[in-house]
Amino acid sequence: DVGDNQEGKQELLKIMPENLFQTPKVIRLIKRMIHISGASENDIILDFYAGSATTAHAVMQLNAEDGGNRKYILCTLDEQVADKSAAKEAGYETIDQISRERIRRAAKKIQEEHPETVGKQDYGFRAYKLDSSNFKDVSQTPDSFSQESLFDSVSNIKDGRTDLDLLFQIMLTWGMELSLPIAKTQIDGTDVYNVADGALIACFADEISESVLRQIAKEEPLRAVFKDESFANSAAKINLGQIFKEEAP
Repeated sequence: DVGDNQEGKQELLKIMPENLFQTPKVIRLIKRMIHISGASENDIILDFYAGSATTAHAVMQLNAEDGGNRKYILCTLDEQVADKSAAKEAGYETIDQISRERIRRAAKKIQEEHPETVGKQDYGFRAYKLDSSNFKDVSQTPDSFSQESLFDSVSNIKDGRTDLDLLFQIMLTWGMELSLPIAKTQIDGTDVYNVADGALIACFADEISESVLRQIAKEEPLRAVFKDESFANSAAKINLGQIFKEEAP
């Protein structure tokens, strides 16, 4: 016996009393499926239809019970909640907003029930939204440009994209896991992102001083990324290479 939707609904109501889903999956059903699949305590559990995020809840619960280190990936479309629904009245606009809120509340509840896991297991998560590339298509022939459009080509980065947008696309391009730890620090007032303790250091400031470059180089990162437009001219970019040769040979 692995329960039914009524049990799943009662489980959800305990942490989200707004009555948002009528037929959520059952936690012990998902836990049973994980066991049947033969997944190890360090595997990644993938759910292509996040819904009420029962899978995330079940994975966190199972980890708390047996000390596992399983991770989950939930995917869902940005589906709008129905008009005049309980979810709409509760202030939710899309299903994924409900998914994320359940994960937060479930994580809090599990930590209250299993205080011995606090600080030992990771109850956090990151949410990503699929979007177009952050970079403009620059692979065009000269005759496709006009004199006016050349100004739009000064930067190859699309308008409205943040530092984190750029960082995550670069991580994906290099095949780095999006779950890696990221530390944001400041060097002389300039934002610097350090991924996995030096696996990648990135700085997307419009202007970067030589002092900042030297301090980044001294960290001896495996990879270092900057915007092309952060450097005034070719000489400045040549100087960048020389700084890294001196500080991180």
